[in-house]
Amino acid sequence: MSPIRTFLPMLGHTRGNRDAATCHFKCGDACAKDVCNTSSNGYFRDIADGALSRRSILGLGAAASAALVVGGQSIGASNATADTIVAPQGGGKLAFKAIAPVPRTVDAVTVPEGYDWAPIIRWGDPLFNNTAAFDITKQSAKRQAGQFGYNNDYLNIIVDKYSGRSGLLVANHEYTNEDLMFDSVWFEANKTEAAKIAMEAHGFSIVEVKRVKSGTPWEYVRGAERNRRITATTPFTVDGPAAGSELLKTVADPTGRTVLGTLNNCAGGTTPWGTVLSGEENFNQYFRGQGSASDARYGIADAATERRWEDVDPRFSARNPGYENEINRFGWIVEIDPQNPNSTPVKHTALGRFKHEGANVRIADDGRVVAYSGDDERFDYVYKFISKDKYRRGDRRHNMRLLSAGDLYVAKFAGNSPVAEIDGAATVPADGSFDGTGTWIPLTLDGESMVPGMSLEEVLVYTRLAGDKVGATKMDRPEDVEPSPVTGKLYIALTNNTQRNTTGKATVDEANPRTKNRDGHVIELTERNNNATATSFNWNILLVAGDPTKDASTYFSGFPKDKVSPISCPDNLAFDSKGNLWISTDGQPGTIGYCDALHKVTLTGSQRGKVEQFLAVPAGAETCGPLIHDRDGSVFVSVQHPGEGGTFQEPTSFFPDYVMNPSKAKRGDVYGPRPSVIQVFTKAKGHGPKK
Repeated sequence: MSPIRTFLPMLGHTRGNRDAATCHFKCGDACAKDVCNTSSNGYFRDIADGALSRRSILGLGAAASAALVVGGQSIGASNATADTIVAPQGGGKLAFKAIAPVPRTVDAVTVPEGYDWAPIIRWGDPLFNNTAAFDITKQSAKRQAGQFGYNNDYLNIIVDKYSGRSGLLVANHEYTNEDLMFDSVWFEANKTEAAKIAMEAHGFSIVEVKRVKSGTPWEYVRGAERNRRITATTPFTVDGPAAGSELLKTVADPTGRTVLGTLNNCAGGTTPWGTVLSGEENFNQYFRGQGSASDARYGIADAATERRWEDVDPRFSARNPGYENEINRFGWIVEIDPQNPNSTPVKHTALGRFKHEGANVRIADDGRVVAYSGDDERFDYVYKFISKDKYRRGDRRHNMRLLSAGDLYVAKFAGNSPVAEIDGAATVPADGSFDGTGTWIPLTLDGESMVPGMSLEEVLVYTRLAGDKVGATKMDRPEDVEPSPVTGKLYIALTNNTQRNTTGKATVDEANPRTKNRDGHVIELTERNNNATATSFNWNILLVAGDPTKDASTYFSGFPKDKVSPISCPDNLAFDSKGNLWISTDGQPGTIGYCDALHKVTLTGSQRGKVEQFLAVPAGAETCGPLIHDRDGSVFVSVQHPGEGGTFQEPTSFFPDYVMNPSKAKRGDVYGPRPSVIQVFTKAKGHGPKK
């Protein structure tokens, strides 16, 4: 039988062994299309570097919420408040010997000696007692609405503070791959139902988890009180300055204040007050546009979409009268209260509309909340938002409105080395590092637009165009942007950009120093006086990724190249309790030929820049949502799109059930791959059976 979809624009154009199906389903073949940012805004200028003072921003307070938030994306500087308890620094138990890189064809989770792994929850696992056990041959939209969604990305475990033995697992679901989800014959006869299933497989899953005691593995609780699914059909409230704007009104929502669903949610973060933020990333691929300039800037074409949701729901085509603005209702940061399954999630217009990878929050010295975000597109920008109001210790209701009003900024980087020293080969400048200064350029201030010719609402709805106008720096796909829980420094994952310095495209600069940057790099940014509300900063490149045995352009902050694990395409970032950076990757199979992985990076002392690989995910998969509970001796990751490139009939991965004969599959198991959340733990703690 033939697969459902046969047209893959990136087929034959991906470098190495990255599968064209990943490009197709995940981001709508973005690399096969024209670059969205064709602006001629300025780049770097040579200016002197100014030394920044460094100081810790950590603070502690009594817990006031119902949960203890711990984990790589939710502790320390970004969350050192009364609503969370900050994990003490030091004392981590994740000693390990770095594993060797794993060839891309290996269909296994590979972990260090002394560790084991098991899934916590898999695509299709029922969340509610009235949802049937998963049967991939009998799927329906109704069933999927009660099951764990597809292609989980962002991940956190919010531990209930009193017992430490229960909590909430929160994951978002970025996109679907119908080739792997459906039998091709069934799909051809049931395209409408398949589209509805896919809509219900997007969004979020909030699932209660339990464990025997601290340090032992978690398992999910079916039918628990706080379990919830949020999908592409769940109502969201729109808030902020653009709420109710003419640019957001549709025939189905003449108020411009209620949107059905959230799409293509990628990374995220947990706020100090215990809510979860997530970014709507490659939303463009779901919509047919009208051919406008603003559509083009967001990568939206006036053509039938590959998903063909516009054939099922009129809101997915701007050509349908009354739905011209539906596109503008996606591309936002969303906020969800995981503790209240009856709450209405929110889309925050004050943070701007673009392809948000996610958002991560830090409390500034004066109490205001600062949220950082990257626009995951070649040659797009890094942003931060500063709230109008201040954080109130213990006042959760007030704090849940902090992202509704404030000022939005975009970053402009400047290098401090002569232009001639930035040669495109990532040759380290004469001063010994890639570094410089930068400025946060205001897009909105005190409720007014700072962009000539654009109203406040236009700046927020067409934020990319606003960034173009003020001359922000074009970056190499800025994805996760994470503040360190120990130092407050900001780390920015630049995943890759193979069009850097090619004909007609932006040239290299000190913050993006490599021509055709296929492997990506990571920037370390320090705000002026380490104050999150500062409008200037210093920066340096922590690492220029790649396989140092084959690529002379790699750089690891001066650490010997022969003593690091190869790493490519940095994507999601996290921290352990000691302040080490952990980097998950998205694209290593296609760049350096190895399975995607999770790496630990030392940030201080003589070991600064040392990269050590901790785990590898199975064939075709991406490592997402890393969560480091080193004090428990545990690591968690989302294993996204395992077996991508295979089909329902001919899978190329069997993770995590490893059913090799479909006739022998146990109830709830699958012959083929299933995106899943897994936990890695020391063998001394024991583990439950692999489901």
